[in-house]
Amino acid sequence: MNETTKKTKGVSVHTRRVLSYIVLAIATLICLFWFYVLFINATRSNAALKQGFTVIPGTALVKNVKSVFSDHHLPLFSGLLNSLIIASITAALSTYFSTMTAFAIHAYDFKLKKFFFTFILAIMMIPTQVTALGFLDLIRKMKLDDNAIPLIVPAIAAPSVFFYMKQFMDGSLPKELLESARIDGAGEFKIFNKIALPLMKPAIAVQAIFAFVASWNNYFIPALVLKTQNKKTLPILIAQLRAEDFSKFDMGKVYMFIALAILPVVIIYLVLSKNIVGGMTVGSVKG
Repeated sequence: MNETTKKTKGVSVHTRRVLSYIVLAIATLICLFWFYVLFINATRSNAALKQGFTVIPGTALVKNVKSVFSDHHLPLFSGLLNSLIIASITAALSTYFSTMTAFAIHAYDFKLKKFFFTFILAIMMIPTQVTALGFLDLIRKMKLDDNAIPLIVPAIAAPSVFFYMKQFMDGSLPKELLESARIDGAGEFKIFNKIALPLMKPAIAVQAIFAFVASWNNYFIPALVLKTQNKKTLPILIAQLRAEDFSKFDMGKVYMFIALAILPVVIIYLVLSKNIVGGMTVGSVKG
């Protein structure tokens, strides 16, 4: 009976593993299919796209690329640069200061600690649209309209990043280690920068990528703040491209513009994918 039970369990585990791989493969194909559609359509002409979908790449790749780069009303290079600068600075500041805030809640005991933790989490429930009018009025009074600063500075306070970092610290940053550093004479900033941050690298990598992608794809606030064409980010330019006059509308050009816009994000993900998987795994196990 014992051998039979072991064999049955072995077959059961093997079957579940095979089924898991099949489900993951199907889910992966579904996710990647839309990227495939995007890049295939980016190679087709407007007339070909009107005829329906095909899995075979078109012959208008060079034409669409030239059409995108020759359009002076939609500056692709400046849009890429603006999005890259804003997204990179936002990701760096957001992860650093959110980690510092999480460190303060994790490492210190003080009055109203639970209140501040709950308050920060409650901010996650407030939609951006609710505060948009007040935010626009504030930046006008500060004469910061049509400027990238209002898109970067508020992003430093990221409750979702703080919450993830706090959960990660609870399982990965023992307070005994911090106390040992204090006994050795290390200051608080040194403890944070030399001890806490290195231990938080997997989580920081995950949240930095998420923050970068969120800022890169952000349309709502940048569309309200940025007015000068050369200061606009890629999502705004894509929206303008889709809003062109119907007689001038070129769907192949739109697909090519979108493909070029998401290419940097795809490259960053491929380069840092190990950090994403590693950080999410450690956070889920220890959090």
